[in-house]
Order: sequence, then structure tokens, then C-alpha cells
Amino acid sequence: MCTAAVPGSAGQALEMLESVLRSLAGLDAAELPAEVLAGGLQVLERADAIGAAVRGRFLQAFDAQDGPVADGQRTSRTWLVHTTRVTRGQAGEHQAVQALARDHPVLLAALAEGHVLTRSAALQVAKWTRAIPGEFRGEAEEIVVAAARAGAGLRALAAICAEIRYRTARPDPDGEDDRHLDRGVSFETTFDGAGVIRGDLTPQCAAMVQAVLDALAAPAGGEDLRTRPQRYHDALAEAMRRLLASDLLPQRAGQPVKALVHISFADLCQMDQDSVLQDTWIAEYRARWAAHRAAASVATGDGGAWLDGDAAR
Repeated sequence: MCTAAVPGSAGQALEMLESVLRSLAGLDAAELPAEVLAGGLQVLERADAIGAAVRGRFLQAFDAQDGPVADGQRTSRTWLVHTTRVTRGQAGEHQAVQALARDHPVLLAALAEGHVLTRSAALQVAKWTRAIPGEFRGEAEEIVVAAARAGAGLRALAAICAEIRYRTARPDPDGEDDRHLDRGVSFETTFDGAGVIRGDLTPQCAAMVQAVLDALAAPAGGEDLRTRPQRYHDALAEAMRRLLASDLLPQRAGQPVKALVHISFADLCQMDQDSVLQDTWIAEYRARWAAHRAAASVATGDGGAWLDGDAAR
């Protein structure tokens, strides 16, 4: 039988939580049997759901008390980035959970139970139910939560949300509702310059993207060992290459889109394929470019792409 002290305050509870997590972090996972690890992973997922519900309520109350402003920050997102030192993307996820506390109390309560909805599932359901008229949204979310509690998976929950949405949609022959669906694309670069794309596309945009990728992602014969995601990546690169070469892009600041390479004329005159100067110059600017590229991955960029090696050539 396991007994645990009941914390006397929120501060004590948070201290106990941190202590328990530190204890778990100190375990040698390799010495634990597979069934213990499996159970532990399930417990951690439930704890993550409960923790997300707590974070959402904390952030909502913190905002209501103007906590970020009192601490010298304009918004809760900037406060999260500068005070808790999370990335901008993670701060956005935290704010999405805060939105659950503000706009989706039924989903937040289910999240706090730990075993009904995971954090990612709750956020996904919230995206779906936002398209349902406000007067029906609370009841719709109760139906979804009841289905999740009965064991329905995310696919079934998507079907329920879609059916409720179309049964409750107001007459709109011009499709005005579709214009207000969540849509957006974010593009970030990693420390090494690799790109990360996330997005929510409208049906029309998704159909166009699918058509382009499918057209350019066909396997190149029987020796093509690329996976489908790899072929889609290469198809996207090819589509961008063709678009850039088409001269169809609008001008930026009155000038056509172009690449600028900065090098002094004296250095250029002295450079040849095997010169020491060329090797020195390349090594120097490779280091500078790497620094610029890494900085651009965590802050707003200037619209340029920092390349080196074969990509720059």
C-alpha cells in the first residue's frame, strides 16, 4: 500500500511534484523491465495531460492578474519565452492550452482527468469544435468527451465533430464559414539551417498542394529507394525550384527576387580553385554564415537564406 503526504498548499504541491520528477529522472531506465517501462510511459502521458490542464489554468489566472505586465513583459507569450526560457513554438503550445481554459472548459476538465484525452488530442478536438456555432459548442464537446471516455479514438472523434458541425451549420450558400476556418503556415529554421514547416490548410489549398506533390513525387524507377515523405520533400524542393525559375514571383521592395553575394573585388581577383586565400575565405564565411543561420532559427529573420557548401555554389 502506498501512502503519500497531502500537501498543505499549492507551493508545497509544486515542490513535491518537482521532487518526484527528479527522483524518476535519476532512475536507470535500462535496469527496469519492459512492463514497468510501458506502465511508466502510460502514467507519464496521463501526468502530461493533467499538467497541461494545470498550466492552462495557471496561465489564464496569470493573464487575468496582468502578471506578464507586472514582470516587465507585454504578453504571456513573451513572458514565457524570456522567463521560462522555452522556445517560441513551445510558448505557442502553452498558449493553446491556455485557450482551452478560457474557451473550452469541457475539454479542459476532461484533460484534467488524465485518462480521457491526451494534451495533443484535446488541442486537436478544440480546433475541430471551434468551427461549430457557439451555442452548440459546449454540448458538442460534452458528446465528444463522452465518446472519448467510452474508448473512441481520434478518428471517431473527428467524425463526430464533423457531423455535429454540418448538422448545426447556419445556411450559407456562399460558403462564408469556410473563410473563417483556422488556416496558417509557419516556417522555422533549425540551428543547422534545416527547415521545419507546420500548417493548417484550407481544403482548396490542401487539394492544390496534394496535386503538386503527387505530380512531382513519382518514384524514379525501381531503384528509387526513397520513402514517400522523402519523395514529398524532394517534390516540394522541385516545385520551389521551378517557381523561382519561372519569373512569376512578385517583386520585393520594387526589385525582382534575387540572391546577393558579397565579396571584395580584390579578394575575388586573387581567388582561384586551389588558392590558400580561397580556402581561408570559405572557412571564415562558413563560420559567419553558421552563426547567422543559428541566430535566425530563434529570432525573426531578414528574409535571406544562409547557405554554404554545394547549396551556396
